[in-house]
Amino acid sequence: MSDHVFRYGGSFADKQIVRAKGSYIYDSDGHEILDFTSGQMSGILGHGHPEIVSVVEDMAANLDHLHSGFLSDPVVAFTDDLAAMLPDNLDRVLPLSTGGESNEAALRIAKTYTGGFEIVAFDRAWHGVTGGAASTTYSGARRGHGPTMPGVLTLPTPHAYRSPFNRDGDYDWRAEFEFGWDIIDRQSTGQLAAVIVEPILSSGGIIELPQGYLVALKEKAHERGMLLIFDEAQTGMGRTGNNFAFERDGVVPDILNLSKTLGAGLPLSATITSDEIEQDCNDKGFLFYTTHAADPLPAAVGRKVVEIVQRDGLAERARELGDHLKSHLLDLQQRHAIIGDVRGRGLLLGVELVADRQTKTPASEIGGAVSERCLELGACLNISRRGMAGVFRIAPPLTTNRDEIDKAIAIFDQALTECGTIA
Repeated sequence: MSDHVFRYGGSFADKQIVRAKGSYIYDSDGHEILDFTSGQMSGILGHGHPEIVSVVEDMAANLDHLHSGFLSDPVVAFTDDLAAMLPDNLDRVLPLSTGGESNEAALRIAKTYTGGFEIVAFDRAWHGVTGGAASTTYSGARRGHGPTMPGVLTLPTPHAYRSPFNRDGDYDWRAEFEFGWDIIDRQSTGQLAAVIVEPILSSGGIIELPQGYLVALKEKAHERGMLLIFDEAQTGMGRTGNNFAFERDGVVPDILNLSKTLGAGLPLSATITSDEIEQDCNDKGFLFYTTHAADPLPAAVGRKVVEIVQRDGLAERARELGDHLKSHLLDLQQRHAIIGDVRGRGLLLGVELVADRQTKTPASEIGGAVSERCLELGACLNISRRGMAGVFRIAPPLTTNRDEIDKAIAIFDQALTECGTIA
């Protein structure tokens, strides 16, 4: 391990990875490890997908990077194909690099368009660690570096398993929702610009929004002259069983942000909005000029990802394999008292560990031990310990198969058996 790499997120795993292929990564000792985090929750096509490799090789040799003032055929084709995949009012695409960057762009668009500056975000959200995005991130990375951007107001995350509005299994999310907006209205200076949410909160603990929540959220936002922004960094491009998570609820945002899954592991993001909003911002002199905006190489990769997701029916595949995986996890819950909750949809699932099912006391330390043992046994199963609760985020590539799922579950079962005994 290096003595010179800055530790940007705590300690590193005690393995050095030398190559990757399909659903597996391989360490320097030759061990194969099932990658059920899809890299950084991004590699929906697995590692080294031959069509992606071919695109990268061609673009690296012929057209990799341009001055941001130029457009290229790959960028035009990518934006056309992505827009064709989306509802009609999401037809203006700003190609960028990272999820945080796409969220920065969306917040700036909303402020420019509305003239307001106040942003509403969930109190368990993760939207990035750059300035504006960090201000709307509440599941971690808030301490030790001074004040965040002013004007960000929090909305209670509708977390059915842990909400104080859940009384003995009867969860009144609408009462929580109205309570949250009442608090926001009391705090606001009257300059609300946007509400930004993940349709399924990932770093916050794989928290699904109740059916009907997004409809109510759009109504509240538009009543106040706000734009609705969906951050589908991890839920986009088929992972949840729909091409985009918002499709389940039939609610189209004013701005849609894609990243992670859009580049299938390469740095590509997009901020997408309507022609009307884009024209208004352009008229007002909108500027979001970055070094890698509209780069041709990642755009070509993104176009290929759009093609593969639709051609190979990966959303349907995620739904079918997700049902198979979830049934295994629910079976494990019956046999391991430490599993308090199983949630999520498609191939974005969460398993929350608790020391006691009645009190729901978090068991994040045991979760850490289970995660380490899984890695030793040959499966990378990520656990998020933010917000005190230990939640496994299970997100294999959409190209995985049932045998690999069964193998990962067997490893998880063994690790739970060996490490999951509550003292």
